[in-house]
Amino acid sequence: MGEGLGVYKEYVAGMMAGLATVAVGHPFDTVKVKLQKHNTDVQGLRYKNGLHCASRILQTEGVKGLYRGATSSFLGMAFESSLMFGIYSQAKLFLRGTLPDDGPRPEIIVPSAMFGGAIISFVLCPTELVKIQGTDSFVPNIRRYNSPLDCAVQTVKNEGVTGIFRGGSATLLRECVGNAVFFTVYEHLRYHIRLKLENSKLKDGYLVDMGIGVFTGGLGGMACWSAVLPFDVAKTIIQTSPDKPTETNPLKVLRSIHKRAGLKGCYAGLGPTIVRAFPANAAAIVAWEFSMKMLGIKRD
Repeated sequence: MGEGLGVYKEYVAGMMAGLATVAVGHPFDTVKVKLQKHNTDVQGLRYKNGLHCASRILQTEGVKGLYRGATSSFLGMAFESSLMFGIYSQAKLFLRGTLPDDGPRPEIIVPSAMFGGAIISFVLCPTELVKIQGTDSFVPNIRRYNSPLDCAVQTVKNEGVTGIFRGGSATLLRECVGNAVFFTVYEHLRYHIRLKLENSKLKDGYLVDMGIGVFTGGLGGMACWSAVLPFDVAKTIIQTSPDKPTETNPLKVLRSIHKRAGLKGCYAGLGPTIVRAFPANAAAIVAWEFSMKMLGIKRD
């Protein structure tokens, strides 16, 4: 009875982490998507940098433009983050078994994170497709939708059920690799910082916990996105095609982008992505750890 309740609480804590991520990170994500779409095209609109893109959005659409598509993001991230943190915690507990709790183990962290990433990619792919279609308002020939639900319905009607999972391979690669990097960096940093503070007066306290969460979550997020941004660029290109794309293999899409725009094109949107990664992931970890503490879940 108690163990079942503990599992439920871990998923609730993960949901809170997802809500915090979207609240802080969605405007940066909107800018990133526009840079990835427009700055990799042969012709069309170009942005000088993330700041230029953000200013154009504010000029033409106002603040609400930065949060365009946020409804599906809040719903998707709440569910996705709940699954990710819950599955990760449970998989790590299962793989650890009777092994001593003597610090982070990559052979436990990596497969747990990749398993969680693989599962949530099936949730993220359709929600991000809907979000991106609603975000890309500067494309003149893009289909316009009345709502996220209208986008989903029209996509299924025009492309079949598989259409809503367009970009699924790129999403799978991004989530498996990205979460493995994120949790590896986060767990190791957290362990060694707390080890240094073991005999210090700063060992306990909400402010100390928050500071550690901000630092470890932020750096983990930056490491994650530095590793997987090319997969995200490929996913954006596949999902923003106005018609069903002829090529959905993310590696082939990246090869095509590299021919057109070089390595810089494969890392389009790097600036706002890295700027977003620190506060968004810091908010996620702080919300996750704080929620677990309030729910009485003990962290290893």
